[in-house]
Amino acid sequence: MTDIVTDEILVQDAGTAGVVLTDVAAAKVKSLLDAEGRDDLFLRLAVQPGGCSGLRYELYFDARRLDGDLATTFGGVDVVTDRMSAPYLSGATIDFVDTIEKQGFTIDNPNAQGSCACGDSFH
Repeated sequence: MTDIVTDEILVQDAGTAGVVLTDVAAAKVKSLLDAEGRDDLFLRLAVQPGGCSGLRYELYFDARRLDGDLATTFGGVDVVTDRMSAPYLSGATIDFVDTIEKQGFTIDNPNAQGSCACGDSFH
């Protein structure tokens, strides 16, 4: 495992930060970032208290770096997770689906023991 600290951000080899972005999801994120027209944004994945099951995912573009952030690059997309969320997301896979029934990002998290009926939160 190779860890590199740059400006208080811990950058780890692919897979060691615990989150995996599929090729399809990376391509979708890259196209959304390109549409923003900014080169300082990255994808942040976090876990926050909320929802009916206790924890809620947050997936958004961010330009702000926090001490202890874990960063991994997939297909030219930087994915950043804060150190408090990292244990909840270890082994999680982010994908993008585009079917007639559903469109959007999905998170398959082996740490989630259950989720609410609407699928918005987990515990």
